[in-house]
Amino acid sequence: MRKKQGTNKRRLVLTIMIVVVFIVACVFFGTEIFQLRAKNAELEARKERLEELLADENLRKEMLENEEVYIQTKKYIEEKAKAIGYVYPDEIIFRKDE
Repeated sequence: MRKKQGTNKRRLVLTIMIVVVFIVACVFFGTEIFQLRAKNAELEARKERLEELLADENLRKEMLENEEVYIQTKKYIEEKAKAIGYVYPDEIIFRKDE
Protein backbone atom coordinates (compact mmCIF):
# COMPACT_ATOMS: atom_id res chain seq x y z
CA MET A 1 0.00 0.00 0.00
CA ARG A 2 2.86 2.39 0.71
CA LYS A 3 4.20 2.01 -2.80
CA LYS A 4 0.89 3.06 -4.24
CA GLN A 5 0.69 6.12 -2.02
CA GLY A 6 4.25 7.23 -2.97
CA THR A 7 3.54 6.67 -6.65
CA ASN A 8 0.37 8.75 -6.42
CA LYS A 9 2.30 11.60 -4.74
CA ARG A 10 4.92 11.52 -7.48
CA ARG A 11 2.24 11.62 -10.15
CA LEU A 12 0.52 14.50 -8.39
CA VAL A 13 3.80 16.45 -8.09
CA LEU A 14 4.66 15.71 -11.72
CA THR A 15 1.19 16.79 -12.84
CA ILE A 16 1.43 20.01 -10.82
CA MET A 17 4.88 20.73 -12.30
CA ILE A 18 3.58 20.15 -15.82
CA VAL A 19 0.60 22.44 -15.18
CA VAL A 20 2.88 25.14 -13.74
CA VAL A 21 5.26 24.90 -16.72
CA PHE A 22 2.28 25.04 -19.08
CA ILE A 23 0.88 28.13 -17.34
CA VAL A 24 4.28 29.85 -17.36
CA ALA A 25 4.68 29.05 -21.06
CA CYS A 26 1.18 30.38 -21.79
CA VAL A 27 1.90 33.61 -19.92
CA PHE A 28 5.26 34.01 -21.68
CA PHE A 29 3.88 33.39 -25.15
CA GLY A 30 0.81 35.49 -24.42
CA THR A 31 2.94 38.51 -23.54
CA GLU A 32 5.11 37.92 -26.61
CA ILE A 33 2.03 37.78 -28.83
CA PHE A 34 0.68 40.98 -27.24
CA GLN A 35 4.01 42.77 -27.83
CA LEU A 36 4.20 41.53 -31.42
CA ARG A 37 0.66 42.72 -32.14
CA ALA A 38 1.49 46.15 -30.71
CA LYS A 39 4.65 46.32 -32.81
CA ASN A 40 2.70 45.17 -35.87
CA ALA A 41 0.12 47.93 -35.35
CA GLU A 42 2.92 50.48 -35.00
CA LEU A 43 4.59 49.25 -38.18
CA GLU A 44 1.28 49.30 -40.08
CA ALA A 45 0.74 52.93 -39.04
CA ARG A 46 4.28 53.79 -40.12
CA LYS A 47 3.73 52.00 -43.44
CA GLU A 48 0.57 54.04 -44.07
CA ARG A 49 2.42 57.30 -43.29
CA LEU A 50 5.25 56.33 -45.63
CA GLU A 51 2.81 55.38 -48.39
CA GLU A 52 1.16 58.80 -48.03
CA LEU A 53 4.58 60.46 -48.23
CA LEU A 54 5.41 58.40 -51.29
CA ALA A 55 2.17 59.43 -52.98
CA ASP A 56 2.91 63.09 -52.16
CA GLU A 57 6.43 62.81 -53.51
CA ASN A 58 5.22 61.11 -56.70
CA LEU A 59 2.76 63.97 -57.21
CA ARG A 60 5.54 66.49 -56.59
CA LYS A 61 7.77 64.64 -59.06
CA GLU A 62 5.04 64.78 -61.69
CA MET A 63 4.56 68.50 -61.11
CA LEU A 64 8.30 69.12 -61.41
CA GLU A 65 8.46 67.11 -64.62
CA ASN A 66 5.57 69.17 -66.04
CA GLU A 67 7.31 72.36 -64.96
CA GLU A 68 10.54 71.18 -66.59
CA VAL A 69 8.71 70.69 -69.88
CA TYR A 70 7.02 74.10 -69.55
CA ILE A 71 10.33 75.84 -68.77
CA GLN A 72 11.70 74.64 -72.09
CA THR A 73 8.84 76.17 -74.08
CA LYS A 74 9.02 79.44 -76.02
CA LYS A 75 6.07 80.84 -74.07
CA TYR A 76 7.93 80.54 -70.75
CA ILE A 77 11.04 82.18 -72.17
CA GLU A 78 8.94 85.06 -73.53
CA GLU A 79 7.20 85.55 -70.18
CA LYS A 80 10.49 85.71 -68.29
CA ALA A 81 12.05 88.03 -70.88
CA LYS A 82 9.08 90.41 -70.73
CA ALA A 83 9.20 90.36 -66.93
CA ILE A 84 12.71 91.82 -67.02
CA GLY A 85 11.93 94.27 -69.82
CA TYR A 86 13.01 92.57 -73.05
CA VAL A 87 10.91 92.97 -76.19
CA TYR A 88 11.10 91.77 -79.79
CA PRO A 89 12.88 94.22 -82.13
CA ASP A 90 9.73 94.86 -84.19
CA GLU A 91 7.39 95.01 -81.20
CA ILE A 92 5.61 98.25 -80.40
CA ILE A 93 5.00 99.02 -76.75
CA PHE A 94 2.17 101.30 -75.70
CA ARG A 95 2.50 102.97 -72.34
CA LYS A 96 -0.09 104.97 -70.55
CA ASP A 97 1.06 108.38 -69.35
CA GLU A 98 0.35 109.01 -65.76
